[in-house]
Amino acid sequence: MRTFLIKRGVIGIVIIGALLIVSTAFAATGLLADVILQGGQRIKLEPLASGLTAPNFGTFAPGDYERLFVSDQDGILWAVDLDDGSKSVFADLSGLLVPLGAFGPGSFDERGFLGLAFHPDYASNGLLYTLTSEPVDGEADFSTMPPNTTANHQAVIREWQVPNPWNPGSVVDPTSVREIMRIDEPQFNHNGGAINFGHDGMLYISLGDGGGADDVDGQPFIGGPLVGHGNGNGQNPANVLGSILRIDPSGSNSANGQYGIPADNPFVDMQGYAAETFAYGFRNPFRFSFDMATGDLYTGDVGQNDLEEVDVVVAGGNYGWNVKEGSFCFDPNGPAPGFAFAQHPCPDEPTGLIDPVAEYNTSDSLTENEDGRAVVGGFVYRGSSIPGLVGRYIFGDFSQFTESGVNNEGRLFYLNKKNIVKDNRIKTSKIFEFTLYGQDELGFSLLGFGQDASGELYVLANEVGTPFGDTGVVLRITRAP
Repeated sequence: MRTFLIKRGVIGIVIIGALLIVSTAFAATGLLADVILQGGQRIKLEPLASGLTAPNFGTFAPGDYERLFVSDQDGILWAVDLDDGSKSVFADLSGLLVPLGAFGPGSFDERGFLGLAFHPDYASNGLLYTLTSEPVDGEADFSTMPPNTTANHQAVIREWQVPNPWNPGSVVDPTSVREIMRIDEPQFNHNGGAINFGHDGMLYISLGDGGGADDVDGQPFIGGPLVGHGNGNGQNPANVLGSILRIDPSGSNSANGQYGIPADNPFVDMQGYAAETFAYGFRNPFRFSFDMATGDLYTGDVGQNDLEEVDVVVAGGNYGWNVKEGSFCFDPNGPAPGFAFAQHPCPDEPTGLIDPVAEYNTSDSLTENEDGRAVVGGFVYRGSSIPGLVGRYIFGDFSQFTESGVNNEGRLFYLNKKNIVKDNRIKTSKIFEFTLYGQDELGFSLLGFGQDASGELYVLANEVGTPFGDTGVVLRITRAP
């Protein structure tokens, strides 16, 4: 049997053995999704900044067209000049983090500085928000931990202030911090960790299912667990794991009084549902973003063994995990590795599950070596430098398996269809791989994407796939000659 770590989240190293999938009713054989082919879109990657550690998200401060703000997994928030690529420390959160290296010094980890969002009124109030993985420190606002057990760490969302947001020399005031929410995380992986403001001015937060293989280690749903699917967090809307949350950081009607629960959240006042939940049924929505033009919410949800998926997320949606992996049924398979299979409807399938808009085959084997190992969500392109990309969702995959084990074969993808959300209809789309001008492959582990105030996009990557070292880079996506 194989032990696989990358499928427990986004950044990892894979130990390969033999894989035997057995079920009395079903068996997973062959590829479930279309193989990704190279498409007609050509781009050039221009180096902008280097010397980072593990950059995983880049965004802009409202009103600032000169800089890209990049969260580095080791705790540094960088301000990167878009003209010359020079970078400066905007905030140092490294002292808050749980020690990184889940399997010893220098090893991979999915914890760290994971989320960054500037308030829509930042230009006037100087507020920004972060999500960090921190040591357990007191009672959490949300927990799925059984009695007399301790979480691996806690996901903490904080508010900070920049004294003079219009002054390029003004940085985050460390004394301005306010804790908004604290969540127990059972294991080191499947943390989600993205935070973004929607067009509605609310703060959205993505959380993974807690890290257990096949998502069978959670608490029972108030209505009873799904037959054969254990006590999974993804299908338990009573807790916040495996969900995308929606809160008002300026409000105070939450249980801890530090944020507001919007009255139009889909599950407000519904028994058995967390009022903060916007959508659920996710495995590990590591990165999500809003279309700059339309406000539609896209996420890449990291799969288990067979499939990676891209979802367009709507209020109240149930995205299927762990009843489904992608658009296929999922069998946790007892003590053996779980697997996806084709059947309609799935055994014990709840009504109303929402399938992804795109999916592809994943692999943890050199012999399979399909299209990737873990999806990394990106952005809908709304820039002006590459007209052919406008309206297309740009994303990628962390790495393919390599003989050397070095995770430096990330891939860059796009959805073939433009503007897949239109007139209240959500279309599916094929996935294609970019042709890279002047290079055959990315040559890095893909860790995230960035978007500046003009809608231009950036690739965030490093050479090692771990939150250590100084090989992290920011690459600007530009039009190929």
